[in-house]
Amino acid sequence: MGTVDTVTPLSPTPRSTVRRGAKRARTDRAELHAVLDAGLVGHLGVVLDGAPVVLPTGYGRRGDTLYVHGSTGAASLRAAAAGGPVCFTVTLVDGVVYARSAFHHSMNYRCAVVHGLARPVTDPGELLLGLEALTEHLAPGSWTATRQPDRRELAATALLALDLTEASVKVRTGPPADDERDLPGGVWAGVLPLRTEAGEPEPCPQLPPGTAVPDRVRYRGVTRSS
Repeated sequence: MGTVDTVTPLSPTPRSTVRRGAKRARTDRAELHAVLDAGLVGHLGVVLDGAPVVLPTGYGRRGDTLYVHGSTGAASLRAAAAGGPVCFTVTLVDGVVYARSAFHHSMNYRCAVVHGLARPVTDPGELLLGLEALTEHLAPGSWTATRQPDRRELAATALLALDLTEASVKVRTGPPADDERDLPGGVWAGVLPLRTEAGEPEPCPQLPPGTAVPDRVRYRGVTRSS
């Protein structure tokens, strides 16, 4: 639980092996961790009533285990917990690539795709560790600074664990790949970088006047390229 796999390469199975754009595939497991750690929102794909459903969700990572959570009443989580295959993705868009032709317009991105079977977390100790990972991924420093979940809240929360062994990462960087015939002329080409940056904290109106913004919020250091 929560251990880091430094041996198994990425794309260990036919399902997770990158074929289209294979030159953009990464095999270093550390790059998978980096993409997951840089993102805030992932997408969980399940089969629900015979049809695919893909839903955005928060997540957290401990070693080579990914955690997602939600209400115990969520049909998507119940379907995943029932043992059907799931797919989890995180995509970070780093820039819009402007080319000299419409065909070669693109994006610079980092994308992680994880396949596997989601495991319902029932052990009380792992449940708290998984929820801590989720909280700390979203808002570092908040797990110990705020009230811990009580018995009622834990009973209403479903937590799933997904092993990161079967995963792939693709990355595109750099300028457009224009055809030689399009290089002459005055059409601008290049990259427009995109970034997500933290703004000024907006206090809850129910806070007592003069309540200081804690360092865990003000200095969170969230400049996530996305």
